[in-house]
Amino acid sequence: MYHLTIAIATGLYSGYLPKAPGTWGSLFGIFLYLGLVFLPIPGYLGVLTALFVVGVAAAGGMEKIVDAADPGVVVIDEIVGQLITLAACPLNPLALAAGFGLFRFFDILKPFPVGWVDHHIHGGLGIMLDDVIAGIYGFLLLRLFLAIS
Repeated sequence: MYHLTIAIATGLYSGYLPKAPGTWGSLFGIFLYLGLVFLPIPGYLGVLTALFVVGVAAAGGMEKIVDAADPGVVVIDEIVGQLITLAACPLNPLALAAGFGLFRFFDILKPFPVGWVDHHIHGGLGIMLDDVIAGIYGFLLLRLFLAIS
């Protein structure tokens, strides 16, 4: 379980890539999206829910393994947040790039309640939940951009 926890929490070790592990995790999320995009919406949401649940456990386990709160190498949260932003996104390079940028913007800026969750909810749930909210913000803005373009 030790190695599986590390592999999941770090997005198949993408969280160990140099500089900006969250950005690498988000890019991993885009590649995962390309494999999931053809699922029907219920299937996509099922995979997303499963990744969230497994991510909470893996992120919490990784905190224990490295003995640190919200370690930077944990990127399963960025992967799930990116997948939320891209839900039902067309396979268009500009739309995917916009979704990537929007999620990273909200993940880094942490507007309320993203920042509040980041500071007040701890453990695996806290690690995952702030990125879920950032992903929802990204999803809503991306949908707006796609609707007016």
